[in-house]
Amino acid sequence: MSLKTTPLRNAIIIALAASCTTPAFAQDAGDNTTNLDRIEITGSRIRQASVETAQPVVALNRAEIEKKGYVNVADILQDVTAAGSPSMSRASSLTSSRDFGGMYVSLRNLGPERSLVLIDGRRMGVSAGGYSDLASIPSAIVERVEVLTDGASALYGSDAIAGVVNIITRKNFDGGEASVYVGQYGEGDGQKRSYSATFGKTFDRGWFSVGAERTKEDEVMGGAREFSRYVNGPRHPNDGLNGTTPWGSVTVGGKPLTVGPGGDPTSAGNFHAPNPADGANTKTNMSLLTGLERTSVFANGGFSITDDLRIVADAMYSKRESTKHLAGYPYSVTATQARNGSRAALSKDSAFNLWGQDVLFSHRTEEMLRGTENTLETKRGSLGLEGSFETGSRYWDWNVSYTYNRNEGERVGTGSMYQPNVNLAVGPSFIENGVAYCGTRTAVIAGCVPWNPAAPMGYTGPGSLSNQEVQDYLFARYVDKSQTTTKVASANISGSLFSLPAGDVMAAMGFEHRSEEARYTPDLMVQNGQIAGTSGKPTQGDYSLNEVYLEMQVPLLADMAFARELSLDVAGRYSDYNNFGSTTNSKFGVKWKPIDSLLVRATYGTGFRAPTVDDLYGGTVSSRDSFTDPCDTSFGTAATSAAVAARCKALKVPANFRQLNSDGSVASKPGQQATTDFNSGSNPNLKPETAKTWTVGLVYSPDFVQGLDVSLDWWKIRIDNAIVGESATNILEQCYVQGSDAACGRFTRGSNGQVNTLDRSLVNAGYRETAGYDISARYRLPETAFGKFAVTWNTTYTDYLEQRNDNAATTPVEQLTSWGGNFRVRSTLNLDWQYGNLGIGWTARYYSSMKEKCSYMDECNMPGFSSAYTDTSPTNKVGSNTFHDLQVRYALPWDGTVSLGLNNVFDHQGPIMYSQPNSSFVYYGGFDIGRFMYMKYQQRF
Repeated sequence: MSLKTTPLRNAIIIALAASCTTPAFAQDAGDNTTNLDRIEITGSRIRQASVETAQPVVALNRAEIEKKGYVNVADILQDVTAAGSPSMSRASSLTSSRDFGGMYVSLRNLGPERSLVLIDGRRMGVSAGGYSDLASIPSAIVERVEVLTDGASALYGSDAIAGVVNIITRKNFDGGEASVYVGQYGEGDGQKRSYSATFGKTFDRGWFSVGAERTKEDEVMGGAREFSRYVNGPRHPNDGLNGTTPWGSVTVGGKPLTVGPGGDPTSAGNFHAPNPADGANTKTNMSLLTGLERTSVFANGGFSITDDLRIVADAMYSKRESTKHLAGYPYSVTATQARNGSRAALSKDSAFNLWGQDVLFSHRTEEMLRGTENTLETKRGSLGLEGSFETGSRYWDWNVSYTYNRNEGERVGTGSMYQPNVNLAVGPSFIENGVAYCGTRTAVIAGCVPWNPAAPMGYTGPGSLSNQEVQDYLFARYVDKSQTTTKVASANISGSLFSLPAGDVMAAMGFEHRSEEARYTPDLMVQNGQIAGTSGKPTQGDYSLNEVYLEMQVPLLADMAFARELSLDVAGRYSDYNNFGSTTNSKFGVKWKPIDSLLVRATYGTGFRAPTVDDLYGGTVSSRDSFTDPCDTSFGTAATSAAVAARCKALKVPANFRQLNSDGSVASKPGQQATTDFNSGSNPNLKPETAKTWTVGLVYSPDFVQGLDVSLDWWKIRIDNAIVGESATNILEQCYVQGSDAACGRFTRGSNGQVNTLDRSLVNAGYRETAGYDISARYRLPETAFGKFAVTWNTTYTDYLEQRNDNAATTPVEQLTSWGGNFRVRSTLNLDWQYGNLGIGWTARYYSSMKEKCSYMDECNMPGFSSAYTDTSPTNKVGSNTFHDLQVRYALPWDGTVSLGLNNVFDHQGPIMYSQPNSSFVYYGGFDIGRFMYMKYQQRF
């Protein structure tokens, strides 16, 4: 097949097809035609010679990847401006999800569960929560990454709402390659080491390739950077010091007392009311950058049984280990806990009780820091047959395959207190000959070691938590295990149906059967509530589905004035699930070329996301939520609405009700932490989220500027019936403000009127909607005596990202754009110069400004901020940020390449943000934490 060469076609070929390991095109020097093999581009199931599609696709080929200091696939995708803030960033050390430690992509900031990840066009396995860990894929075997920035449920099924990431592996190559990568931050920490090797061989009837990679990234602690060293940042080093300190405190007569740092807890006269000097900084012992280790092996191959029949297979093994540390657990006992027996007060009969009565106490266990080690093993394999045949002059391609993916996870927690032992350790005790014993002299509790929670860190007397025997008794190691399995059997066929005057009508159709199974088993101590501050119930469930799809490309006009090409793409997919029923989704696309150098494209599609196993069958989890009680007579809705006040009274809320803080004091402002844990969990009656997506764009490669390609795309995504965990505030407002009796049955109040139980299980409610523009320009200058120059510029502008978490028309819509890590503008500029064996690359990464609610009025630069989404509220705006990266590379005579790089060349630091977006520190979790220097050596054989 020969097709006319155009600037636009060449531009897209360079962007997409030129990076294929099997040559996608070869031009005969003697004519002006380009002979193209049929290839499949992400966003279409039809194998074809044309690489111009109605869908917007971003492609990163191996040559581009090697010019950056990347050590994993997730790093590669952060160069895609359509990728949102990192979910569970490595600075989010307080995140307790069992998915923590992995690396995920969140296209359009809609969440990783709404971005589908493929490996060579086949689904990657997911966790019980629907996350695909990109860190499990060795970058050494990546040939290119294609990112479809458009919904594609009609072609790929569930989850492809925000887009699709397709990781294409290396195939059909001869030779070997080994590389070594070493780097570290300018502060001398955070070292990264990566070692990889790949080998490939082709022969008469087949090929095989294999790659392996070992990577280790060291942990960086919060105390290693000034911006993360303090609870409320370096401008306020003495603010936010935690009230639960390692010096310990007791409550006597309703008043807290402590000996402070270095104090003597053996005399009641040494105790005093806490003062600012008694505060404690919890940030220095927390992970600013969690440690990671990865080992990956990947192999693939193919063998031609006949000229038109091939067997193909691939296999992957990956093991990812992550480590994070937290400050010691802030252990405290409330009056409610002491009454119900869940946590014991310090007994009046304890050898360390100086007040002759049971006393409440608190103690942050900095003597034994908390740690979490997450391990994930991935085992994946696929086997398939593929071939081609002709029917008359029509050519068809087909394939059948089976893919199996299993993820096995283990989470090990350390530094956690074992509640039964704590209750015994603060019970009756005595001291004899300088040794503390549990119980009484006539009834010693064997094996028990008494604890003095009022003893400050560093004190070494009896009962101190600094003593090893006390630590061994009070702390336990727990192990949670998880397992997910994905199985996919599929059959596909594509080819030419018949001809129209404008060309062949192409079609693809197929069948897919998929099953998802997941199991999560917390440690029995966790299930029984015996680990302080940690809870969890088992998750086990599965579902399966059958799907069929049809895609057609219909050429309408060709080779006419103002219609060099006009074609229509249509696709539909029917999905039948065994748990919630069926759904049908469709997509329509138009491709129009008024002139050879201009492509105009547009798509409209519907999509869906099926509930995950966690959504449907996950166990109940308890957490201490922050919320605003609408019945509070100071800042609740009842303070300004007579109707709400009357409903609160009718539902037996006490007169003059005031919400309490978690420590039992009266709340002074909205959004205070509850006095008890609330439950959240799954919902077996959930239905799929539904979505609509739109794109309109153009690609232009002007004849008068050779090597210049520009594109502009507008996009919009609307998600309805979003699966959300309603907040405690929303549920209470539904009851008292909106008058929903059903919502009133989801919580209870104690005798004092405080909300003491609340169920905020997942529901289908509210919506997410976002829209914006993607702009791209690439300019490859003609080669000169000074070398080759290339410029690439990619920008995503988000017009808005809004959401509402329930279906009540009275609930305000929340605008997320420019708040937290949801940037309005993300832009990347790449400059590359190649002169002989020497190459230099420069990258500028731009992030627009962000807003947050003011924490300090003297820093508040928008005190009267208001918008259509919020009432006047003091707001602070921080400026934009640009990070610059440099790489110098040199090709050596023996087919080796050495690269030296600096990421964040100017050691730029992002702004202090007290809202802690995507982080556990006052700093955005997606920004660089310092200047990073690296060296990479690559040897080809």
